[in-house]
Amino acid sequence: MTSTPHASNPSHSTVKDDPSAPAHAPETDEAPQEVLPEPVLLDTPRDGVPEVVTTDPGLRRAARAIAAGTGPVSVDAERASGFRYGQRAFLVQLRREGSGSWLIDPVPFENLDPIQEAIGDETWILHAASQDLPCLRELGMDPARLFDTELAARIAGLPRVGLGPAVESLLGLRLAKEHSAADWSTRPLPEPWLRYAALDVEVLDRLREELIKILQADGKLGFAEEEFEAVRKAPPAPPRVDPWRRTSGLHQIRDRRTLAAVRALWETRESLAQTRDVAPGRLIPDSALVAAAKAMPKSVPALLKTPGFHGRSAAKDAPKWLRALQDAAATSDLPPNQVPSNSPPPPKVWADKDPVAAARLQTARARVARTAEAMNIPTENLLTPDTLRRLCWSPPAEIDPDTVSATLRGLGAREWQIELVGPVLTVALLDPDELAKR
Repeated sequence: MTSTPHASNPSHSTVKDDPSAPAHAPETDEAPQEVLPEPVLLDTPRDGVPEVVTTDPGLRRAARAIAAGTGPVSVDAERASGFRYGQRAFLVQLRREGSGSWLIDPVPFENLDPIQEAIGDETWILHAASQDLPCLRELGMDPARLFDTELAARIAGLPRVGLGPAVESLLGLRLAKEHSAADWSTRPLPEPWLRYAALDVEVLDRLREELIKILQADGKLGFAEEEFEAVRKAPPAPPRVDPWRRTSGLHQIRDRRTLAAVRALWETRESLAQTRDVAPGRLIPDSALVAAAKAMPKSVPALLKTPGFHGRSAAKDAPKWLRALQDAAATSDLPPNQVPSNSPPPPKVWADKDPVAAARLQTARARVARTAEAMNIPTENLLTPDTLRRLCWSPPAEIDPDTVSATLRGLGAREWQIELVGPVLTVALLDPDELAKR
């Protein structure tokens, strides 16, 4: 296709004189505010929209080109969340200096090993890497080194860290994001979607360079690199215990028999969704599962009158939904209202359960927040709320800088975090009533 001129950096643009403007601006005591130029819409890839790679020769050609390039490799993946079952990738985008951009349809391939070999030990650039790494690893792709532009933006203190806002604030470019929630399992993929996908990797290397400048100037590049490595090495999430308990609206239910009905309906929906490769919520919404579990209809007509049980799946699979409810009504295996947890209780009950722990948490939160503000880092990135709660609920028996640091390390905190918050948390644990004394 014929490409349109690539968007230029607005910092080099000029503004025409307005003949209707006054020759001299009125004098004021206030300093003139800087008027930032409007971001330039980036709507066409520099080299045009690449063809999608769908064959073995095409994959080998892409691998040779990427191997011949230089520097880090920008990587992105598109899934079909909300449309298909699971979180697998339906498009993989790559760009490297000297090799251009590549769009690969992973569906025809058993894996993308040639691309992994072509990249080798070079750094991957991803935005919000933890979202894409699982589906990329399913394809045999795993970075040896990582730069996460979303994490870097957080540690750099950017007010908005999404890819679009970060590109706009640092590069002066505006990305169109209207296809971010599209069904990427669609074949063939529409040309506007492919253009969007190619542009996402086109900006990552420049964004990385700008973020490195900010991080180096603030002495925070090392912090970011530790975070990238933690994301890269993070093990896969373990299977969730009782995943059906994530059903929206489950908090309304206290009866164990009704919980059993939700469980049976959820498991039936999960099995159907996996078999048909469709997102579970597209069969029957969570609200319908809860409504049917409460009503326990005894017949298909009664079931189909339950709120949410409408559409093709409700009618077609009505006997299966009804059988799930019947099994729940007859089972002696009733789930408990709550599952055991090693997590601390909700902070709102700490004052009643352990007033000293509540005071520790209040004081520690304030100290961590002040440190985060001073460093211009979001509090949750300086130390996760879960780590802070666990430390305050079960502090070490002997509180000193070494034991607090060891406890934080055992809870997964990185060394840069321990260096910054370890001392202030030690003081907070030793003097939990600090705030009350003020």
